[in-house]
Amino acid sequence: MTLEQLADRLETTHASLSRIERGLQPYSQALLEAISEALATDVASLLMRDPSDPEGIWSVWEQAKPGERRQIVEIAKTLIKTAR
Repeated sequence: MTLEQLADRLETTHASLSRIERGLQPYSQALLEAISEALATDVASLLMRDPSDPEGIWSVWEQAKPGERRQIVEIAKTLIKTAR
C-alpha cells in the first residue's frame, strides 16, 4: 500500500504521513490505532518492527507454529538468564 492509499483511508495527506514516518511530525495514539487498523496489524508492530528485516525476530515468530512459539519464548528466557 502506498502512502497515498493509506492517507486516503485515513482522511489525511500523504505528506503528513511522510513527515510522521520520517520523525518530522508528531503522531497521536488515535492516528497509530487508525493506521494499524488500516494495515491489519497492531500498534506495537508499527512502532517496533522493521518490515525490511527478513532476519528479524517477528519474521521468525510469524512462521512458527504455536508449539514452536512456546519453545522460542523458553529459549529466549534461557538466553537472557545465562547472559547475566
